Amino acid sequence: MLFDRIKELRENAGFSQAQLAKKLDVTRSSVNAWEMGLSMPTTQYVVALAKLFHVSSDYLLGLEREKTLLLDNYSETEIELIYSLVKYIDSKKQ
Repeated sequence: MLFDRIKELRENAGFSQAQLAKKLDVTRSSVNAWEMGLSMPTTQYVVALAKLFHVSSDYLLGLEREKTLLLDNYSETEIELIYSLVKYIDSKKQ
């Protein structure tokens, strides 16, 4: 569900509800309502959340089951570093 994913992504990013609200220019109570499933963010905020957390809007909305990291705004060097880091983390899990 959308509200679970917003909370999970926010917590994984280390943001408080107030910090996320400030980044999106909404109130903390709006973020709280989204996370509790009392209201839904508008399309504008779904897109903003997806960009902020580097995931697809489909993932946020529950249309995709797997999280995808969007790398469109990164340079080739940065992308290579990200892949190297993922490989390193994966090797430590085995």
